[in-house]
Amino acid sequence: MDTTLRNQLVGTGLATAATAALGSVATIPTSAWFKSLDKPTWQPPNSVFGPVWTALYLDIAVVSAQHLAQLREDGDDEAAQSFQTALGTNLALNAAWSWVFFRGHRLGASTVVAGLLAASSADLVRRVAGVDARRAAVLAPYAGWTGFATVLTDALRRRNR
Repeated sequence: MDTTLRNQLVGTGLATAATAALGSVATIPTSAWFKSLDKPTWQPPNSVFGPVWTALYLDIAVVSAQHLAQLREDGDDEAAQSFQTALGTNLALNAAWSWVFFRGHRLGASTVVAGLLAASSADLVRRVAGVDARRAAVLAPYAGWTGFATVLTDALRRRNR
């Protein structure tokens, strides 16, 4: 592994790990509040979320590191900085959702945060696709999952007014 990729992987790995840690501190699927919500039948079981998010965080870290390393090696520091900013915004939205939803119990606000996260995730895929379509295909499940999470969050909002 070359030095540029290794350095980028350390950065994206630490950023996604911090996001996962911050989000998991707020996530309490065993809380009385969450258990009391009227949930749609198509909501996955709680046991699905941990493995899915673990795989997605790994995906985000690796694809983002590869993308940033390529941009830096190509000498496109402006695009690299722009992607880093977009990734930072995305990860902040990612962690924020858990706090707004599980700790704040704010279903409307968490639907908005989820929608912003889904749009941000799609933007990351779009940015990567402009450089490497195969890499973008690897990142696309993240955008798909956050889109699904937005629909699910909105369903919870509508069912629990």
